[in-house]
Amino acid sequence: MRRLWLIFAQACTICLALLFVVTTLKPEWLSRAAKPGNVVLVQEQPASALIPVSAGGTPPRMGSYADAVKKAIPSVVNLYSSKEFRPRHPMLSDPLLRRFFGQQADPGPQKTFSLGSGVIVSAQGYILTNNHVVEGADSIELVTADGRRLTGKIVGTDPDTDIAVLKVAAEDLPAITLGNDEQLQVGDPVLAIGNPFGVTNTVTSGIVSALGRNRLGINEFENFIQTDAAINPGNSGGALIDAGGNLVGINTAIYSRTGGTMGIGFAIPVSLAKPIMEQIIETGQVTRGYMGVVYAELNAETVRALAAKSNKGALIREVVPGGPAERAGLRSGDIVVSVNGKATDDTTSLRNQISVLAPGTKAPLRVARGPNEVTLEIEVAKRPRQAMKAPEE
Repeated sequence: MRRLWLIFAQACTICLALLFVVTTLKPEWLSRAAKPGNVVLVQEQPASALIPVSAGGTPPRMGSYADAVKKAIPSVVNLYSSKEFRPRHPMLSDPLLRRFFGQQADPGPQKTFSLGSGVIVSAQGYILTNNHVVEGADSIELVTADGRRLTGKIVGTDPDTDIAVLKVAAEDLPAITLGNDEQLQVGDPVLAIGNPFGVTNTVTSGIVSALGRNRLGINEFENFIQTDAAINPGNSGGALIDAGGNLVGINTAIYSRTGGTMGIGFAIPVSLAKPIMEQIIETGQVTRGYMGVVYAELNAETVRALAAKSNKGALIREVVPGGPAERAGLRSGDIVVSVNGKATDDTTSLRNQISVLAPGTKAPLRVARGPNEVTLEIEVAKRPRQAMKAPEE
């Protein structure tokens, strides 16, 4: 009997040891044999690996942009504009019809309403938004993130870049921090904040899909940040921020066949919007620089013919007699490769670089002339109205 008891005890010990090993190393073996029920087995993070709680009582959130949103969202306002118009049917201009129907056929003045967003850029009450959001508006109402309703007045607009600056009678507003969009890279995370479809204080996330997008036919001057962060109607004029909560762009347009987001949105970089905003605040209008050239795009054949070392730059096809470019010594066939120390990739890049310079500004031009490079200094003039269309700048 004693021998049987010892055998039984040893068998139990071995079974318990095997159960312990299986439970520790292969717990899924036991879950497969378990009967179905309401208990869900989950793998939890070990308590020893939990992130320590900070002094404020909130643990840091890995991969979260909550701090960036908390920093930026008080600076984004919801914008509601209205415009009065009097609809008229073409037939009402017929004197005979008006004789029979009189004023009954005239529905009288009506109003249209549009949604948009804006960004507080100054504690003194300056708001940055899109021109198309407020164009022709009779009244503009802004609602801040904390619920305040303010009346906005247009300080000035620039349809060529779709920028508008508003002013509200309020002080100590939460102004956003302007970031450096020139440090952005494709793949960087960005967040879009705005008022899509009237759903206030909406945040969407994505990445920078492309930089320097142009020739889209949206604005006269284009240098867009492309993003896949969801941008919908009502987001226009809102903020595109980086992971630190800093403003890097003003949401402007979407590519869509349905009117909703399709993962391609465009924002005006803050480096383009800031000097325009400053001009509008200072003078109420935008004055652009002019160099007096007719340019053309580079291609492989032209690069070989000119013996150029690079296929990047803006080819000068003609120089306007007596203009700033001629006075600076620029010649037909030159290739502008940089302006003011910033690389010039193509004609659109040159156009944007010259346009943001104030008339009278002197700027160095790095020019490829055949296989050599020379540096010229140009004094930018005021852009005349007849030069408002490419390719003359």
